[in-house]
Amino acid sequence: MRVATFNILHGRCPDDDEVHVDRFARAVAALDADVLALQEVDRNQARSRNADLTSIAADAMGAPHHRFVAALSGSPGSTWLAATGDEQPDDAAYGVALLSRHPLSAWQVVRLPPVPTPVPMRFGGRLLPTWVRDEPRVAVAADVATSAGPVTAVTTHLSFVPWWNRRQLRLLVRALAHRRRPLLLTGDLNMDAGAAASVSGLRPLADHPTFPADRPREQLDHVLVDGSLDVRSSHAVRLPVSDHRALYVDLAVEPAVDPA
Repeated sequence: MRVATFNILHGRCPDDDEVHVDRFARAVAALDADVLALQEVDRNQARSRNADLTSIAADAMGAPHHRFVAALSGSPGSTWLAATGDEQPDDAAYGVALLSRHPLSAWQVVRLPPVPTPVPMRFGGRLLPTWVRDEPRVAVAADVATSAGPVTAVTTHLSFVPWWNRRQLRLLVRALAHRRRPLLLTGDLNMDAGAAASVSGLRPLADHPTFPADRPREQLDHVLVDGSLDVRSSHAVRLPVSDHRALYVDLAVEPAVDPA
């Protein structure tokens, strides 16, 4: 079973800074994932040609089971508000998505608060910091029906503020304490593998730099596990979409053998 996570930058292509939904669909199809976690997903946004990127990805990979969960509703620069979960299917929104070729059930949404005040951040080696306001974050979890039994899959996109994303990760792990194991936590965590493992208590399944896509220097995207799952291979692949590489792991998920 191939599990992949991909921050898609709302489907934008780095070569021309535009969204081409056909190119996005081909990129998703090329991943050939059985379970796909997406972050920075647009729905009905002008910048991504008013497309439902979750539905496009689902069609491209052949995933009849999928769900988009908004972190923000409205459109950037106008009505950009924290999502409540009461959005309508055709509302403009931005968030995360979980897609699967296997049946999904027992959905859970976990909303993670942003930093309550603007925070100073340094960008591009500038001496003076820029004061930036964080965004609300969200995670979505579901049980995946595999041939060896259920596996919990989770995806999220955490804050870029280092001390706050660690707080969000701890909150998320606590919220998932009741979920069945094995549990796969995927997504753009905006921290390296060492921090992700130490904060979450979960085991990393892939060690590959994912950002920036052309010459990756750091791993921001992760697949972590709580429980027993064996990895056959893993890779971070550059696709013609996004400033991140997609990260995937091939898991040895086999039917349980009756000892009798």
